Amino acid sequence: MIIWKNLTAEQQQALLDRPAIANNEQLSKQVADILSQVKEQGDQALFSLTEKFDGIALSSLQVTQTQVEQAKKALSTERLAAINTAYEQIKSFHQAQQPQDVVVETRPGVICALTSQAIESVGLYIPAGSAPLPSTVLMLGVPAQLANCDRKVLVCPPDQNGKLANEVLVAADLCNIDEIYTLGGAQAIAALAYGSQTIKPVCKVFGPGNRFVTEAKKQLSQQVPGFAIDMPAGPSEVLVIADSNSKPAFIAADLLSQAEHGPDSQVVLVSESESLITEVEQALAQQLAQLSRRDIAQQALTQSRLILTDNLTTAVQVSNQYAPEHLIIQTKDPKAQLTQIRNAGSVFLGAYTPESAGDYASGTNHVLPTYGYSKVCSSLSLADFYRRFTVQEITKAGLASLAPCITELTDAEGLDGHKRAVTIRLEQQATQEQTANPIEQSKQQGEGQ
Repeated sequence: MIIWKNLTAEQQQALLDRPAIANNEQLSKQVADILSQVKEQGDQALFSLTEKFDGIALSSLQVTQTQVEQAKKALSTERLAAINTAYEQIKSFHQAQQPQDVVVETRPGVICALTSQAIESVGLYIPAGSAPLPSTVLMLGVPAQLANCDRKVLVCPPDQNGKLANEVLVAADLCNIDEIYTLGGAQAIAALAYGSQTIKPVCKVFGPGNRFVTEAKKQLSQQVPGFAIDMPAGPSEVLVIADSNSKPAFIAADLLSQAEHGPDSQVVLVSESESLITEVEQALAQQLAQLSRRDIAQQALTQSRLILTDNLTTAVQVSNQYAPEHLIIQTKDPKAQLTQIRNAGSVFLGAYTPESAGDYASGTNHVLPTYGYSKVCSSLSLADFYRRFTVQEITKAGLASLAPCITELTDAEGLDGHKRAVTIRLEQQATQEQTANPIEQSKQQGEGQ
């Protein structure tokens, strides 16, 4: 237990530092070499790298529809029903996010619009470390489907048999994924960015991955024109704000649910109650022993933080400073704390809102900013699968009314070409009006004499 008020500002900041992400020169060079191989050799590199890193000699990269149909038959009725329920839940929430065009006449004759258009092609990366992740397929596939992207491509590393999990294929089929490839790692991201003989490049890639995938996304987004990534990625994390009314067993379970993600995950509890923190410590020890991934969770707990504050206001301040990926508020009145929250990827209110619900089936997206990026980045949503652009249309009268403003500012900036693009139109308009009105023109000339 760490007493917050006993720390200096520097110590407080150090306490909230994340575990260091491996980002060394060797990793950068290894990934750069993989990217270079894929760029130069295409499919040949994809096959050889898959054999090298996954131990599988593939005969084909693309999953067939026959394999998808076989996957449906292989799953139990209960498993199919669970995937369908999660799909409908996620679809329901994301469907409500459909963008609306904005049209504004900023002054008479000057019409400005903001409109949205689905990104033409998207790549969805699905990790497959110790377990298949059909939930991530749904989190990425549903918004891509609702946005109606022309081409939706899914990549996922093969298992020891060179296959993808049946759950992954069924979830992909629900989302109407157009192409599925048995491919993972940095080489998969390279294929999505550069393209190969089998795989055409995409405009934007989504999805979490290991440090090789993360580094590949970073390098390719800087190297390939027109290629974008969803957001910066780091290890998973959760912060819980709790008071004396909270349930220690629930909190311990929530902390462990994140700790089991990986040894570099981080879990944080901030509370005004010393007795609660003590009870949570005891519950952590009891529940940890029951986990199948207890060794992984134990490693993550070595960098956990149990912080005692004087009150909930300070607890919220600690949370805002940390800016967690997942924030659980388990207090007597969690909505009271919610009004003070500024930085969090996704917030879970109350004793019966576990973070696991958001990971799978409440409807919100579980692809979230980590490593403090929730201060500036948002959780994945339908909007991420669109590009927004503006349209403007100006009448002759509208341009004439704006001209004094434009020409004055172009003079201030010394941009004569910009000014001329306006004045040439006004001059031509004046000439045309005079030509079309010879009687008025003659009258004006007579008055001048």
